[in-house]
Amino acid sequence: MHDFRYVGKKLFCGRVAVESLVKKHGSPLYIYSQHTLTDHFQKLDHALAPLDHLICFAMKANSNLAVMRTFANLGSGFDVVSEGELRRVIAAGGDPRKCVFAGVGKTELEIEFALRKGIYCFNVESEPELLRINRVAARLKKVAPVAVRVNPNVDAGTHAKITTGTYENKFGIAFEQVEGVYARAAKLKNIRLRGLQMHIGSQLTEVRPFALAVKKVLPLVQKLAAKHHLEFFSIGGGIGIVYQPALASGDAAWWKTSAAKKILTPQTYAAALLPLLRPLGLKILLEPGRFLVGNAGILVTRVEYLKRTGRKNFVIVDAAMNDLIRPAFYDSYHEIIPLTKKGGATISSDVVGPICESGDYFCKDRPLPKVGEGDHLALLSAGAYGFVMASNYNSRGLAAEVLVNGNKSALVRPRQGLEEIWQSERVPGWM
Repeated sequence: MHDFRYVGKKLFCGRVAVESLVKKHGSPLYIYSQHTLTDHFQKLDHALAPLDHLICFAMKANSNLAVMRTFANLGSGFDVVSEGELRRVIAAGGDPRKCVFAGVGKTELEIEFALRKGIYCFNVESEPELLRINRVAARLKKVAPVAVRVNPNVDAGTHAKITTGTYENKFGIAFEQVEGVYARAAKLKNIRLRGLQMHIGSQLTEVRPFALAVKKVLPLVQKLAAKHHLEFFSIGGGIGIVYQPALASGDAAWWKTSAAKKILTPQTYAAALLPLLRPLGLKILLEPGRFLVGNAGILVTRVEYLKRTGRKNFVIVDAAMNDLIRPAFYDSYHEIIPLTKKGGATISSDVVGPICESGDYFCKDRPLPKVGEGDHLALLSAGAYGFVMASNYNSRGLAAEVLVNGNKSALVRPRQGLEEIWQSERVPGWM
């Protein structure tokens, strides 16, 4: 569930009319619901309560400091993949001792910084990385906590660009090689084997792939834990969200429908995995991103032009692929609705941005209400992999971000001024 719904004919976030936020802050505009962030975290946390567990928010999904502070205040840890992300955790008030550092390309400087800050664990993706961490730790006279990321070779059945758990992907170490890696790692003086980690992909909408992967890895975890005194098993992230129908999923009544019963929820997730994980007696880590933030955010955009050709009806808006790249990058679906509910017939439309790329679109041939210049549309489920993947392509400034809590709202990132885009650039003196 989430906090975006029509009240009368106006779209609200909590008790704040979205239209009022656009009037105040302009568009394109990202809007996040703090209540939804909190609700999703607490539901997952409660479902896993029978386990000793730690939720590490995968901040690659949304790294706004206000969003991260929300989770830090709830006791969340963080899954980071760069020094910059770890510095953001600290800036947001998060605890480095609750951070896991993932990613296949950790540099020596990043490893050194993470060790100095006392992170909970490195998720190691290769043996060369393991040896590098040992060297850096030795230089600093520290012992580095590590967990090897095992690649279980389980197909998550998700989009090819967000699957991570097969041997076709760059992530992790092959299942059959992991025991040998742990045996060799145990001989490294500046390495502490703290756990085992896996992650099979993103936007999984059924529990079966999770259960298959856990069942496959469990015997390995048990063997390694007994031999190397491991303290945790990380089952990764990947819990999917409702993109369609995103608006309806904010209504408690919708969750009682037959369609909703097929959706992966914290309860169905926990029901399948708790019986497998409880007998381990290990701390369980998980690294959700999209589940916590995806439905908690929207992107609002203004209609600039209507353009009709012999075959197409184009709705040209002021947001673009530089603001939200998921449709162009993944062919992803985002429900699109007007800020003011409209009746009448729908029109098959392409919603497109102003960037000079044919891939700059948010939907194609979708039945939408009739809108006109100056109307505003909301792209739902934009809280994950939205602003965080934004760019300045075509020298476009980054959108503003707002956080709503009940009847209160705050600008948590101002709109980027155009001159800010190039203010750090320098023209050589000889030109």
